[in-house]
Amino acid sequence: MILLKRTLQFLIICALLALITLLSLYYYVKSDIPSVQVLKNVQLQTPMQVFTKDGLLINQFGEKRRIPVTIDQIPQPLLQAFLATEDNRFYDHIGIDPIGIVRSALVLISTGEKKQGASTITMQLARNFFLTREKAYIRKVKEIFIAIHIENLLSKDEIFELYLNKIELGNRAFGIGAAAQVYYGKELKELTLAQMAMIAGLPKAPSALNPIRNPERAKARRNVVLGRMLEEKYISRAQYNEATNQPITAYFHGAEIDLYAPYISEMVRAEMVSRYGIDKAYNSGFKVYTSVESDVQKAAQTALVNNLHAYDMRHGFRGPEAILWDPQTEPPLTQSKLLNTLKAVNEFGPLKTAAVLSVSDKSAEVILKSGERTTLTWDNLKWARKFITRYRQSFAPETASDILTPGMQIWLRKNDDNSYILSQIPEAASAIVSLDPQDGRIKAIVGGYSFEQSQYNRAVQAKRQVGSNIKPFIYSAALEKGYTLASILNDAPINQWDKSQGVAWRPKNSPAIYNGPIRIRRALAQSKNVISVRLLRGVGLQRTADHLLKFGFDDKDINRSESLALGSASITPLELARGMSAFANGGHLIEPYFISQIQDAMGNTLFKTNPTIICDDETTTPSSLMLGEQVAPNCAPQIISKQNAFLIASAMNSAIWGGGSWSHKTGWSGTGWRAQALKRRDLSGKTGTTNDSVDTWFSGFNRDVMTSVWVGFDNPGNTLGRSTYNNNLGSGQISGAESGAKTAQPAWVDFMRAALDGKPAAPIEPPEGLVSIRIDLETGLLSHKNDYTSRFEYFEKGTAPTKYVLSQPNDIFEENTKTEEELF
Repeated sequence: MILLKRTLQFLIICALLALITLLSLYYYVKSDIPSVQVLKNVQLQTPMQVFTKDGLLINQFGEKRRIPVTIDQIPQPLLQAFLATEDNRFYDHIGIDPIGIVRSALVLISTGEKKQGASTITMQLARNFFLTREKAYIRKVKEIFIAIHIENLLSKDEIFELYLNKIELGNRAFGIGAAAQVYYGKELKELTLAQMAMIAGLPKAPSALNPIRNPERAKARRNVVLGRMLEEKYISRAQYNEATNQPITAYFHGAEIDLYAPYISEMVRAEMVSRYGIDKAYNSGFKVYTSVESDVQKAAQTALVNNLHAYDMRHGFRGPEAILWDPQTEPPLTQSKLLNTLKAVNEFGPLKTAAVLSVSDKSAEVILKSGERTTLTWDNLKWARKFITRYRQSFAPETASDILTPGMQIWLRKNDDNSYILSQIPEAASAIVSLDPQDGRIKAIVGGYSFEQSQYNRAVQAKRQVGSNIKPFIYSAALEKGYTLASILNDAPINQWDKSQGVAWRPKNSPAIYNGPIRIRRALAQSKNVISVRLLRGVGLQRTADHLLKFGFDDKDINRSESLALGSASITPLELARGMSAFANGGHLIEPYFISQIQDAMGNTLFKTNPTIICDDETTTPSSLMLGEQVAPNCAPQIISKQNAFLIASAMNSAIWGGGSWSHKTGWSGTGWRAQALKRRDLSGKTGTTNDSVDTWFSGFNRDVMTSVWVGFDNPGNTLGRSTYNNNLGSGQISGAESGAKTAQPAWVDFMRAALDGKPAAPIEPPEGLVSIRIDLETGLLSHKNDYTSRFEYFEKGTAPTKYVLSQPNDIFEENTKTEEELF
C-alpha cells in the first residue's frame, strides 16, 4: 500500500514537473511564436500568369512554380500516399503525435542521434510557414506550440490542403499541383499510382530524391511509399506489384505555354512590376489578360519571321555558321562527338542547327542535333547563291557543291511542305503592330525575329525615320489649310539654294519620275516627294509641325525642317500606328493598351481597362479604373475632322487600287498595289522608304484593323541594299532596290490575309459634310463629261471647285471612269 502511494506521489510530481516544464517552455518561447491567424487568409507564393484575350497562356513569371488546388481536387490515392508516408494518424491527433514523439525519443536515447523528427503534417506546416529546417530542440518546441495553435484555428482538411500546396518538391515546384506539371506535364487527376507515390516521397529530401537528378534513389523512395500504402491497406498487393514495376517516367516540363509571345509578355511583366513591385508581381498569383488575340498574334509572328527570311534569302547565302572538319585534310567527326557539338548550340526561332555529312550533285545529307538525318533537296538549296554585299549577289548555283561541303555547321528550318530548307540567321530586324483603331486595343505586337536573340522590342522602343509614312499627316495638314484632293500641284524637280550650307537642296521623287501638274489624290497614292514638300511650304513649316503633334507624336521627334515632308521624323511603330488610326476612326486619337484585365489568385478582378472609344458626342471624359463605380465612357479626343480623316483614307485607298483607265492607256498604280492580292476594296495603305533604303515601312487599315510594319537594321546606318534576279527561283520573286513596297509590305499582306480571314468588309464610310462631284482629271475642275477623262471626287462642303473645264484633251492624267462605289 505504501509502495502504491509513493508511486502515485511520484507520478503526480512527475506530471506536475512536466506541466511546469511545459508551461515554462511555453512562456520562454511565447514571444517568438508568430500569430497563426494569417493562415486563415494565407496568400501562397504563386507565379504571375499572362494570357491572350481569348485565354491562352503566353508566359508565367515567378521564382516558385505553384498551381494551388483544393482538397476535393486531389485524388484519394495521392492523399493516402502522403498520409501513409508522413503522418498516418493525422486525422486522430491534436497536432502533435505522442506515439511518434516517444518513438523519436527512444531512438535518440539508444543512438544519441536525431534520426527521426516525429513531425506531424501540422508541425511540418508550422515549420514551412513560420520556422526554418534547422535541427534544434528549441525549434522543435516552437513547432509543437505553433502546431497546437494551428489545430485550434483550422480544420484538418484546411491544414492538409495548405500543407500540400505549400510543400517544396524540387525543381522550383511548390505544392503537388506544380509537381505534377513539372515532373509529368499532367494534372493531378491524370497521374498514375506510381507517379503519385513518387511525388509523395519527395518531401523528405526534394533534391536528393529528385527523379530527374537521381532516378534510382527516387525509385527506391517511391517503392517505400508504396510499401507504406500497402501496410496501411490503402492499396492491394496487385496494385503494389504493378506500381513498383513501373519505370521512372519523370522529366522536366516547363510551363504549359499555349502561345509563345515573348515580346507582349515582357511588356506585361514590366508593367506589373511597375505597378506592384517585383515581389508582389511575381508571387501573388496574378492572372493578366492581355489585349492580343491568339490567332492574330500568331499570324503576326509568322509573317514577320517569314518576311525576314525572304529578305535574307534574296540577298544570298553568307556561308556556314562554323566548319566542324575540313573534308580535304581531316576525317569526319564521330557521330557521338558531332552530336555533342551540335547539342551545345543554342537554337532559336524556327532555326535548327545541323551538320553536313555528304554532298551530291543536287542534294546534301545532314544530321540535326536531335540525331535526325535528312536530305536537303535541290528545291530547298537552289536559292543559296553567294552573298557578296547587300548590293551584290553571286551567280545562281548549279550544284549542291556550289553551296555546301561536308563538315559545315548550318541552319535549317521547316518549309511549307514540312521538309527542311537551308537557312540562316536573318541580319535585318523588323516589328509589327496591329491595333483596333476604334478603341486602341493592341491586337498583335511583335518586337523582333527572336526574343532569345534580342530582347529589344523594336515595336515600342525603336524610333526610326518613317519616310513616306509621314505623308498622310502632311496631306491632312494641307486639307485643313484649304487644299482638296482635286487641287493641282506641279510634280517637277525642286532646286533651292541653302546659303548656310552653300549647297542646293534638291528633293527628288523615288523613282525620279515627274508628271507635271498632278492632283493631290494621285500625288499621295504615288508618294510624290516634291508634292509633299510643296504642300509643307504651302501650309507652313510650323503649322505643319503643330498639326502632326495632334496625332500624339512627341514634339522632340518632329524636326522643324523641310525634310519633315519626306519623313525625317523618328517614330516608333506603335506611335505611328496610333497616329494613323485617326484616319480609320473618324479623326480621333485613341490610347493603345495591351492589358485588358488583372485578376488575383482567386479569380477576383482587380483591374479592368476602360479604353478610349469613339463617342458620338465627341466629348473627352477622364477615365475611371475603380471597380464598383459607374465608369463613364472614356472618349477619344477629336483631333481632325471626320471629313479630313475620310479624305486621307480615301486617297490612301488609291495608293492600293490606283486609278485611270487602263483600257485607254491612262491607268496608274499606287505604291501599295501589292495589297491588291488581298482582293479587299476596304483597305487603305501607305509605303515608306528612307534615303538609301535604311528604313522601310508599310502601314494600312480598314475601319477595324490598323497595322504598321517596319523593316531595317538595328544599326540605323545600315542600308537594306538591293538584290538582283535569281535565275533559279523563277517568276514572282522580289528584286531591285529594297523599299517599303518590297521589303515591309509583304509582311503586312501576309499578316492582314490571316487577320482579316473570314471578316466582312469594313470600309470607312463617308461622313456627313461631304459632297461627291464629277471633276476633270487633268485640271481638277468640274466636268460635264461622263467618260474616262473624269471621275467623282469627294469634297468638304464649300471647298469644291465652282468652274467647269472648258476643254478636255484626250491626254494623260485621266482616271477611272467607274462610279465612286465601284472605286472605293
